[in-house]
Amino acid sequence: MSLTDDYVKYPHRRYGIDNDRYDWSILPRRDPVEWPGEAKVALWVVPVLEYFPMDIPTAPFIAPGGSTTPYPDPRTYSSRDYGSRVGAFRVFKALDKYGVKASVAFNLAVAARYPFLMNEVTRRDWEVIAHGVDMGKLHHGDLDIETERGYVQESLSMLRDMSGQPVVGWISPARSESMNTLDLVAAQGVEYVADWVNDDMPYPLKTESGEIMSMPHTHEIGDLQVIQHMSQTEADYTEQVNAHFDVLYREADTQGGRIMTLTLHPWNIGQPHRIKALEDALAHITGHDGVWSATGAEILAAFGK
Repeated sequence: MSLTDDYVKYPHRRYGIDNDRYDWSILPRRDPVEWPGEAKVALWVVPVLEYFPMDIPTAPFIAPGGSTTPYPDPRTYSSRDYGSRVGAFRVFKALDKYGVKASVAFNLAVAARYPFLMNEVTRRDWEVIAHGVDMGKLHHGDLDIETERGYVQESLSMLRDMSGQPVVGWISPARSESMNTLDLVAAQGVEYVADWVNDDMPYPLKTESGEIMSMPHTHEIGDLQVIQHMSQTEADYTEQVNAHFDVLYREADTQGGRIMTLTLHPWNIGQPHRIKALEDALAHITGHDGVWSATGAEILAAFGK
C-alpha cells in the first residue's frame, strides 16, 4: 500500500517532536521540585463528573463511556447518571475519610442539572475544573472554530458563576482537542490543561495568548482505564495504584517532589462493590509521611516558586 500525498506533506513531519506546542525535555535533566512542608509526593485527586446525553452523537466518535447500542439506550445512559445521583457521594465520603481534597472536573451539564453537587464541592473548598459542556460536545479537528469557541466560553463562564471560583483548570471531554483548543481556553484565562499524558510533572504549552501549563493527568491508573477498559479486578486496581505511588515516593528521595494523580469516575468507582478499592488505595497513600494533598491550582502555585 503506497503512502498518500497528505502523509508526505504533513507540515510538522520532521525529526523530533511533530508539533510546536512544547519543547522537548526529559525529566531526569530537570531541576528537582520542592513541595510545601518538604513533602515527597503531591496527591492530586480528580473526580470527573460527566453528562452523557441520551442522543449522544456518533461522529466523529463516541466519547469513552458513551452509548454503544441504539437510541435511546436507557441502560448506558442511566448507568452513567448513577455517578451524579449516587456514586459521587460515596467518592466524596471516601476522600473526606482520609482527609484528601480534590479538583472536581464538571461537565457544565452536570453542574446545571445537579447544583447540589456543586455545593458539595465548594463547601469543602475543593477546586472546580471545567470539563466542557457535556460528553456529546467533543472538541476535535473537524469542529468549526466558532462552535468550539462557544463551547469553551459557555463552560467556563457558567462554571465560574456557579462556583464563585476563577476556574483556571481545563480537561476536554474525552481529553480530545482540536488544533485550536489550547488557544481558545488560554484566551479565556485557563492556566492549566490536563489532556496531555506524556509527563509525570507540569510543563509549559505554547498558545497564542502565551504559555499555559500541562498538568500530569495519567490515564494508566485511572479507574475507568483499569477496571472498564482493561477488564481488571478491583483488587488489581488497588494494587496498581499503590505500586504507582510507591515508585513515585521512592523517586522523590533522589529526584525531588513528584505528583500522584488519581482520576476517578464516580459512575464506575462509586459502585458499592468498588468503593473499597478506592478506600484501600487512599489508606495506603495517606499512610505515608510526606504526602501533600492539594488541588491542581495549589500544585502549580508551588511548582512555579
